[in-house]
Amino acid sequence: MKHGKKYIENAKLYDKATLYDPIDALELSVKTATAKFDETIEAHIRLGVDSRHADQQVRGAVVLPNGTGKNVRVAVFAKGDDAKAAEAAGADVVGAEDLVQRIQGEGWMEFDVAVATPNMMGLVGRLGKLLGPRGSMPSPKAGTVTPNVAQAVTDAKAGKIEYRLDKTNIIHCPIGKASFGKEKLNENFTTLLDAIIKAKPAAAKGQYIRSCVVASTMGPGIRINPSKVGSAAQG
Repeated sequence: MKHGKKYIENAKLYDKATLYDPIDALELSVKTATAKFDETIEAHIRLGVDSRHADQQVRGAVVLPNGTGKNVRVAVFAKGDDAKAAEAAGADVVGAEDLVQRIQGEGWMEFDVAVATPNMMGLVGRLGKLLGPRGSMPSPKAGTVTPNVAQAVTDAKAGKIEYRLDKTNIIHCPIGKASFGKEKLNENFTTLLDAIIKAKPAAAKGQYIRSCVVASTMGPGIRINPSKVGSAAQG
């Protein structure tokens, strides 16, 4: 794979063989974010579990203390007082059958997070093939199927992110923008890792946090020492 001149120059700023402390890795990820836009910093965490087994799934959601730096667009499936509460909380679009039809019939997808009240899931279930692949299907585990839609909207706008394993047992999550600086990014990173560690399945054996890498959108991956991300990581 060929890399551009900036990537090659940025790669000289760190040692590929070194496992850095989180704060140092995040500082390096900020330094290597040299694009003309405010790059997103992402964390990629490989876990010692097997996602093929139901009792080893790791999935949940957490509100990052400093947000993600992104303007999150929230769609809410609700009726009556719940719809009014969602609108008052700042939802970008609220609807029921009309919203389902808009997504099914027009292919409208101008939102980042979908929230639904439990009594709407029979209707929203029709959208599984459309919302599932893009990770937007409301889920109780992610807190996006809830009777308190107003709180769900507030949390999403404040920087709530969902984490879950992919097929290779890795969790990929944004933890902020390069402009946040290392301290705020570290607060977000620590919050995310704490949530993932608390979500450790009882069936998981051996080392839980196998590896961890942080990287800016256009920059190289900086490796973090997994023993430095929480006392429960090796349990």
